[in-house]
Amino acid sequence: MQADLKVFQKISQKLIDYEQKEGVTKPIEANQLFETLDLDLDEEGLDEEKFESLLEDVVLSTPRTSTKLFFNQLFGGRSHKGTLGELLAVMLNNSMYTYKVGGPQVGIEKAIIDKVCKMLNFGKNADGTFPPGGSMSNFMAMLMGRDAYNRDIKLEGVSEKMIIYTSDTSHYSITKNAMFGGIGISQIRKIETDKFGKMKPLALQNQIEEDMKHGFQPFFVNATAGTTVLGAFDDIEAIHHITKNYKNLWLHVDGAYCGSVIFSEKYKHLVDGVEHADSFSFNAHKMLNVPLSCSILITKEKHNLKHSFACDADYLYQTDGDEYNLGKTSLQCGRRNDALKFWTLWKSVGTKGLEQMVNQQFDLAETARTYIENHSDYKLYSYEDSISVCFNYKNIDPKDLCNSLYQDGKLMVGYGEFDGETFVRLVTINSTNRDKDILNFFKVMETYVAEKHEDLVTL
Repeated sequence: MQADLKVFQKISQKLIDYEQKEGVTKPIEANQLFETLDLDLDEEGLDEEKFESLLEDVVLSTPRTSTKLFFNQLFGGRSHKGTLGELLAVMLNNSMYTYKVGGPQVGIEKAIIDKVCKMLNFGKNADGTFPPGGSMSNFMAMLMGRDAYNRDIKLEGVSEKMIIYTSDTSHYSITKNAMFGGIGISQIRKIETDKFGKMKPLALQNQIEEDMKHGFQPFFVNATAGTTVLGAFDDIEAIHHITKNYKNLWLHVDGAYCGSVIFSEKYKHLVDGVEHADSFSFNAHKMLNVPLSCSILITKEKHNLKHSFACDADYLYQTDGDEYNLGKTSLQCGRRNDALKFWTLWKSVGTKGLEQMVNQQFDLAETARTYIENHSDYKLYSYEDSISVCFNYKNIDPKDLCNSLYQDGKLMVGYGEFDGETFVRLVTINSTNRDKDILNFFKVMETYVAEKHEDLVTL
């Protein structure tokens, strides 16, 4: 093990050096991957020298998500203290279903959940869990809403038309989860959004009334705190004023992208009304830069978690009470420890440190928007109170621009679509970045366009 730890440190240091010197890596073409790297598995193992060399090649050929030139996804950067917690979690190799095998790690998870419950003002009966990602957080919320509507579904299955409401800019996991939960895609109502990408509350109410006239059963409303493309925040307060008038209509807030604004005094107003929700989720691996993956789901009434997910297993739950046997409130049985890395970060910088991280991302977005607005070659598509900065440059096809920058190993940035427009989507979610890094993004892109302009497609 000591020898392998030395190999790990050696390769990690080389990765950090490459991140600083080269930024993003030039990708291997997908159809050339297995010809370029020896990834096939053989009967005989490699000797140590060849193994280390191959491992280094694999690591250095992998997209570098922690560089100052990675703006492609809704995560990025590297939290040192979070990474420390992740490495220790790997070394400990605990599963989080029982206190017997989790020990203090169970306490760490419970401490995080308890603190978040208090921040949300969810009350003394609230509880939560760490699902394996934002999509599964939404799935668990949907299942709790389904079962809260009809307690017999757990035993008998779905036997009526149950309706889901979500904005037409919400995350695609809602569609998948309707399939998984036995609800059906046809029972999803995509509610119209305004020019900012926010769900229209009146359109929601009209759709609910229309469905009830036809004898359908509304059971789940999904509000979004940070839509995937524009980073928009639905008006939770206004949506709550509608949902509270209907029996057993569950309100979930999908804050996977930007729900971490609850840590910021300056920006938590963006989720005003969240205390009225039945459930809330956020991904600490996004705005809080915790290593992937780290997702948290909170529900106002802990009995809903137990009803939907608790099952007895005598071979597993042999010691301690249900409060410390976390498998009774989780979707899966075996579950890796995703709490420690969040705890090591939070414990080291405090809630004020997490607040600074969130605020920094909004500051970086403002820097980017200001630059775009001050340069006539750009067209801005996004608004304030968002860390998604959407724009086009010199009428160049954004898909071709983003893909070309990626193929040539210059930048990693993606594109998005809204209201019939396609644009570059710059995500300022890496809180380790500074203004100079945002300005460097534009410099690299503009230099690239100047050199490659004739090869790029224009609109």
